[in-house]
Amino acid sequence: QVQLVESGGGWAQAGGSLRLSCAASRSPFGIQAMAWYRQAPGKQRELVAVIGGGTTNYADSAKGRFTISTDKDKNTVSLQMTSLTPEDTAVYYCNIRGLYSEYWGQGTQVTVSS
Repeated sequence: QVQLVESGGGWAQAGGSLRLSCAASRSPFGIQAMAWYRQAPGKQRELVAVIGGGTTNYADSAKGRFTISTDKDKNTVSLQMTSLTPEDTAVYYCNIRGLYSEYWGQGTQVTVSS
């Protein structure tokens, strides 16, 4: 069973930076994509950034501020967040899509003060 462990969440001031990391207990079979989602109170879960197939994609709100990356073994995924705003406050979830299965982390809280 693949389990995802997230770290790096916490508090930041507006304009500050945080780096989120997600490590898989073992390498999922046939990774197709690795992504970060977030869900703010009272809002739907949304895709923030995804990397797969040799490309990356970002939500409009994250473009130019967030960077998604993986390690050489592709069993971890990180999200470097800069120029944070209070609108970035949410629970952030790691997601890994294998060839046959999809895995989710437990979520990590990010709170940005104005």
